[in-house]
Amino acid sequence: MTPRQTSAAPGKITSDTVRADFNDPVAVVHYTRAAHKLGLWESERICIERFFPDKNARLLEGGCGAGRVTLGLWKLGYRRIAAFDFADELVGQARDLAARRGAAGIAIHHADATRLGEHPAFAPLLSAAARAASAPPAGSSGTGDSPVDDAPRRNPSASTPTAPTTFASSADAFDGALFMFNGLMQIPGRKNRLAALANLRALCRPGAPLLITTHDRDATVFERALWIPEAERWAKGGQDPRLVEYGDRYFEDQNGRTFMHLPNRAEILADLAATGWEHRYDALRREIARESRAVRDFSDECRFWHAVAASQPVQVLSLS
Repeated sequence: MTPRQTSAAPGKITSDTVRADFNDPVAVVHYTRAAHKLGLWESERICIERFFPDKNARLLEGGCGAGRVTLGLWKLGYRRIAAFDFADELVGQARDLAARRGAAGIAIHHADATRLGEHPAFAPLLSAAARAASAPPAGSSGTGDSPVDDAPRRNPSASTPTAPTTFASSADAFDGALFMFNGLMQIPGRKNRLAALANLRALCRPGAPLLITTHDRDATVFERALWIPEAERWAKGGQDPRLVEYGDRYFEDQNGRTFMHLPNRAEILADLAATGWEHRYDALRREIARESRAVRDFSDECRFWHAVAASQPVQVLSLS
């Protein structure tokens, strides 16, 4: 079915809007059915096994939804998995599926990727990283003259950066992170997506792999042509007033309401670099595997991104 613009009352889309849409029974049924019946895409399986070769690695999955990828990881043999989502209805479905599949060892949390420091499962690691970052280096006067404090701000869209945060250094740091099925792009506002990426970085050890997917609005000549009139609307101030940034879409179909930000490649490269992730690889799904009809009916074309956690400090953004 061709997506249609929603008729909801005007007002900027927020995380509360997106959370409510994910908790809607229509969306819950859609994602739960996929978790139970569809499982991992072939392209996901290939990338996971390529970039996460250690089955004993401690993995963190953001935006786990009803557990489709989470339980796919378990089925592949990964046993040290923590996952989270900010939609409580989907978290409940993921926990139920894990129990049904004998995967009770998976820790599934109700948490917001942009505010992981407020969740007890992640706050200790993030606090330890923040303390390590704020401590003056050896030989420093402690008056703000450390290389971290003097480093240029790497995020051009940040409003007010907080104290710099380095990677987690304890034994509890994660060995890798995932944010699949374009989940990162369903966070409204670029500064919020940057905060989510920075939080994942702060929770991971240096060198830890990251795997995410996004749309790519420049992927084909046809898609680039579709965005020409939208760019003109934004230039004239005639865009949908609910949208936050150019590249946003908000639509409704038989599976519920969906917010999605469609970036171009340059945007994701910049955001990875700004949050302490070093780009290693990206490719469109069709370049990785030929998916089944069921997968193609469930999801559109997307771009896979692989990066590794840099050893340099990163800036966690203020959302105030």
